[in-house]
Amino acid sequence: MTGEEGRCAASAADWSDTAAEAVRALNHATLPAAGGMQGPADAYSVLSGLVLLAGRLPQALAQLQGFLDVECEAGRVAVIDGDFAGDPVAAVSACAHWLTLAADAADSARHALEQAHATLTWAASRTLH
Repeated sequence: MTGEEGRCAASAADWSDTAAEAVRALNHATLPAAGGMQGPADAYSVLSGLVLLAGRLPQALAQLQGFLDVECEAGRVAVIDGDFAGDPVAAVSACAHWLTLAADAADSARHALEQAHATLTWAASRTLH
């Protein structure tokens, strides 16, 4: 989805919605009776994709925070209500804290998924007689 000069035609919000919908579809495809997997090799492939997904999240989260930092420093963030009303710097700082925790959790998930993936390296379907 690219437009003029190689820029993304879709917004970051559109892409996050697409990612969420892809995970929803995966949730359905991995139901035991859904037929979305035929054997251990399919589970191995699913894990491979999930390793990539989890591994890419920290970059997206850091870039999201970088965007918020730039916007806040330029005075383009206002907080009109809630716990941080009138204090966009505190809001963006608190957001940074949570995004850092989320990035760390995604990295931990990536590591665990890599280990799960590795356990299935030699797994195969077995023909029952």
